[in-house]
Amino acid sequence: MLKRLPVYLLLDTSGSMIGEPVEAVKVGLQTMLDLLRQEESNLETVWLSIITFDTHVKQICPLTSLEKFILPPLNIPQSGATFLGQALEVLCECYDKELNLNSSDDRIDWQPLLFILTDGSPSDIGFYRETLPRVKMRNFGNIVACAAGPKAKESFLKELTDVVVSLDTMDSNSLKMYFIKVTETINVGNRSIDSVIDSTIPPPPPIINIVF
Repeated sequence: MLKRLPVYLLLDTSGSMIGEPVEAVKVGLQTMLDLLRQEESNLETVWLSIITFDTHVKQICPLTSLEKFILPPLNIPQSGATFLGQALEVLCECYDKELNLNSSDDRIDWQPLLFILTDGSPSDIGFYRETLPRVKMRNFGNIVACAAGPKAKESFLKELTDVVVSLDTMDSNSLKMYFIKVTETINVGNRSIDSVIDSTIPPPPPIINIVF
């Protein structure tokens, strides 16, 4: 069995994502999958998982090889909270359960990549901040967070990672371009695999702003 490059996607599915925003996310995700599958090496090593968060947090797709991955439906409630803190807790649980990072044999996984997309801010701010150290203790090769739309708060995401992408709008073109950059980041990581994942992020297109 080849070593895996695990990729976790945390997606905001709160009520504000209903309608065009979630449809744009679906287009972006499908674009990402299509592009990743164009490289044979990705089919051999990239594994994907999706965790959604609103009032409830679910791992709607456990870590699955790119070759067998089927995009699951994204169900959006009419209203509700954005429990990003709880999503990070579930992420840590999945990390501990699904990854093999301490083995001495050839099946040890590469450092996982984490991508977060939200159009708002954590409803569970206190718990979110409590969970940040637990995430940082895990050995992620790269964490990229996306603040999508005018109501997204970059400041909360910057508490987790220095790499925060800001999208002014939530239309299909913006999110498609974002997921293209996600694809390029995964490709860079996969091509640069060694004892440590190369965390270089390709420069974004004009529609995307990196917030520092």
